[in-house]
Amino acid sequence: MDMWASVGPVAVFIVLLAVVAVLRPAFLGGGGIGILAIQATPILLVAMGQAIVLHVGSIDLSNAAMAVLAAILLAKALGPLGAPAPLVCIAVVTVIGAVNGWLIAFAQVPSFALTLGTLGILQAASLVISKATTVYVTANGDLLSPLFGTALASLPAAFWVGVILAVLLWAMLRFTQLGQGMTAVGLNETGALFSGLRTRWLKVLAFALSGLLAGVAGVMIIAQGGAASTNGLGSDLLLPGIAAAIVGGTAITGGATNPVNVVFGALTVALVPIAAAAVGVTPQAQSLVYGLVIIIAVALTMSRSSGVVK
Repeated sequence: MDMWASVGPVAVFIVLLAVVAVLRPAFLGGGGIGILAIQATPILLVAMGQAIVLHVGSIDLSNAAMAVLAAILLAKALGPLGAPAPLVCIAVVTVIGAVNGWLIAFAQVPSFALTLGTLGILQAASLVISKATTVYVTANGDLLSPLFGTALASLPAAFWVGVILAVLLWAMLRFTQLGQGMTAVGLNETGALFSGLRTRWLKVLAFALSGLLAGVAGVMIIAQGGAASTNGLGSDLLLPGIAAAIVGGTAITGGATNPVNVVFGALTVALVPIAAAAVGVTPQAQSLVYGLVIIIAVALTMSRSSGVVK
């Protein structure tokens, strides 16, 4: 299992990419990697938020809905507010994430039940705010255009933003007291509490980070599409985000995650539809493929630590 956690996500991506390269030779030479990175960017950001919450032994079913809400808010606010608009929208969903964490930690509401309820509330709020239509950016859209309009090593700047955030999260988990405390909570919350750690506030921090990363994903949705709606770009991020976190080596039982490997998890999940099409799987069956990916990845990660998602 330790081998899976360290090299498995990279190996899975390389194998899947090799399959696509053999079956679709034009993919690598036709700018396919750049397109893959574009598709993987919002998945990566949602997946990193999910990974941080899983790391403390919980789950966040609402962070994909937060990304959509942030995108809708940004589409409306970018014209009137200009440059501060992305920060405002990210702050809003970060607060929502923190409230989730506070209710889970201090009111002892199970994370699955609470975030499922939050998911419904956020979806309803998005419908009301958008008036059930697509909201287009009317001004200042050029402020975000460099995110997908510029590239480094043939990959868009937006993807590199995700990679940088992954490295920062990895450093936080490995080299800071906050990160080590979150690991302790995920491995043994009771033991961490008896050790004097402020376990409840560490959970609040994890959910706040999930909200923050969802907000960044919302910014990327607008930067890529220039519009947002409840059934448009980014509306189907929940299952891919969970899959990418787990395929990236995050233990669903808590206490084990490597945000850098989640990058490869996101790339793998974004590559799944391409690989599925290459081997003849119909688009209608892609949800089945995602489900199988999650089941297999959970089976590989479950024995890394004991416990349950809570």
